[in-house]
Amino acid sequence: MTFRLGVDVGGTFTDILLINEDTGESFRGKTSSTPEDQSIGVLRGIEQVCRTAEIGTDQVRAVLHGTTVATNAILEKKGARVGLVTTRGFRQILQIARSFVPGGLAGWIIWPKPEPLAALEDTVEVTERIGSDGQIVLELDEDDVRTQLTKLRDQGIEALSISFINAYANDQHEQRVAEIAAEVLGDIPVSRSSAVLPELREYERTLTTVANAYVQGQVSRYVGNLERQLHGSGLDADLSILRSDGGLVSSAIAADSPVSLLLSGPAGGVTGAAWVAEQAGFENIMTFDMGGTSTDVALVEGLKPRVGRETNVGDLTVRATSLDVRTVGAGGGSIAHVPELTQALRVGPQSAGAAPGPASYGKGGTEPTVTDADVVLGYLPPQLAGGEISLDVDAAHAAVKSIADATGLPSVHAAAEGIYDIVNENIFGALKLVSTQQGFDPRDFALMAFGGAGPLHANALGILTGAWPVIIPPSPGVLAAYGDATTSMRDEAVQTLIRRFGELTDTELSEMLHGLADTARASLLEAGLSEGDLTVTYAVDLRYHGQGFEIPVTVEAADLDAGALDALRTAFDAEHERLFNFLLTNEHELVTARATVSGPRPEMAPTVLEEGGEDPSAAARRTHQVWVEGKEVEATIYDRHKLLAGNVVTGPAVVAEMDSTTLVLPGHAATVHPSGSLLIRPIDAPADSGSKD
Repeated sequence: MTFRLGVDVGGTFTDILLINEDTGESFRGKTSSTPEDQSIGVLRGIEQVCRTAEIGTDQVRAVLHGTTVATNAILEKKGARVGLVTTRGFRQILQIARSFVPGGLAGWIIWPKPEPLAALEDTVEVTERIGSDGQIVLELDEDDVRTQLTKLRDQGIEALSISFINAYANDQHEQRVAEIAAEVLGDIPVSRSSAVLPELREYERTLTTVANAYVQGQVSRYVGNLERQLHGSGLDADLSILRSDGGLVSSAIAADSPVSLLLSGPAGGVTGAAWVAEQAGFENIMTFDMGGTSTDVALVEGLKPRVGRETNVGDLTVRATSLDVRTVGAGGGSIAHVPELTQALRVGPQSAGAAPGPASYGKGGTEPTVTDADVVLGYLPPQLAGGEISLDVDAAHAAVKSIADATGLPSVHAAAEGIYDIVNENIFGALKLVSTQQGFDPRDFALMAFGGAGPLHANALGILTGAWPVIIPPSPGVLAAYGDATTSMRDEAVQTLIRRFGELTDTELSEMLHGLADTARASLLEAGLSEGDLTVTYAVDLRYHGQGFEIPVTVEAADLDAGALDALRTAFDAEHERLFNFLLTNEHELVTARATVSGPRPEMAPTVLEEGGEDPSAAARRTHQVWVEGKEVEATIYDRHKLLAGNVVTGPAVVAEMDSTTLVLPGHAATVHPSGSLLIRPIDAPADSGSKD
């Protein structure tokens, strides 16, 4: 009997999901994160869940891990000191950047330009030049390279990035500089743009390569340390890391290309949400994963999460394939405050995190947080994480009272309700970014809420968005770990080839994509997967000739035999019109092609609950006072583990479980689906309302 583990490390909690590969039975674990060394919390959680399952750690075959190490290094500005080698004449490439300023007109006045991850004094240029066709225009001056690398060594750089103009078309010079760097600089991380992002646009390629070098040391050390500790604790298991696009890679590949991990944590939740939606019979969903520090939102259409070609972390935007996840600083630990200048209540983005945490955690925190407001309102019971965390109700009241005093609100309950409403509006704004801003009506989607804090705010977000039903998956607090444990190995290969459709044939496109697929499948075959288990998907970045941006379009494998260009024209025009509401008559142009190869998704036995009729009284624990819409009302607390298929929980109600708590507001009801999900709808809405296709 063997098991696999999904591990998700958040800012406040580390979530563990253990799955029996023979029966599909799962066991959950949740423990506090350890920001000083994430591996400590990971190992503690693994030992905890193995004890719960009554198995030895030696029975775990695979550890599948979503990590925020790379993300945190970027956000906290704690990466390596990076040296950059560029083509002569392009030393200020990161400083010039793109002429884009976020925000409206005021952005031009107050926007502070982010500091590049490689400082200008740590950027050197060397003599070399390659044309866009891959031909060598000017040979590499190796003496010049040695001189410049020696300068960087003397300045104390900790990692090196190499990005030459047009290296995507010919990587000969970059490879040679990397060889010389090994001689001059010794054993430091080296990132080549032709390996990290073999695509045109020198600024985006350079920025992405520098970001890779910036976090490579931390990720490599973390992965290596975790592997050693796993093996030291008796786990003879393979460690795989979740990429930003929702696929898994080996720990070695993850350490070499950490820029592909920047959204590793959020990707696990979206992947898991798609699986749960399928079990509940819904294909189109919006997701929001509300943890202790932030909330991540995404959109899933036809059970496929939307994928983007850019990854955004803080003020950094790199070119790396990732699920289209947007993040807002709104979590259970987000701190409420009243700025002296405006005297208006604000929530986040600052967070109490895991240490000291919300005041109600009793770990020394005193500032009022969203969790403290939930405690004051009665939405959270006094025990969390299956009893591992006991909440201090009096401390929560004392913390939130500071907001009531600062704003002049009449009561602590009114202040807590204000905090609750504001954080919901913040999440609503993020959901608009993945729905209405991209041409999707949220009312055409169901809304799935997960994370430790998500189900507490889900019903309110359903009212704001009009997205019904609101779906609360089984084990919502560990759904990201669920996604980690049920996803597949993945790799991709990319090639830039700028061709107008009139200069390209179906045969040439097919040969290029098949060649990329062969390159991408090599790493999976080396990892032990068999050829018959692999699936390939194709995509190309297209534009109208003359445009300065591209739109990714999927290529169906069946179209590669004939008619691929015609199918791409039609698909591109449809997507362009949806995004911008107009079409052009310009000729279509291919810019970049990619092939993605995936291994099989691990089998997971679906949950099937016993039928129990509409009456949920057998699961009722007790009654409890909650504060809703300016008044106190009596709610029933239910034990989710005792709810059966068909049970209907009418609000106001609180549904409690080990890893999360669900609030059902007055005028709404939660129906228990046979798959275990709670489906919340307005009482006057039909039972089959919501988008299923």
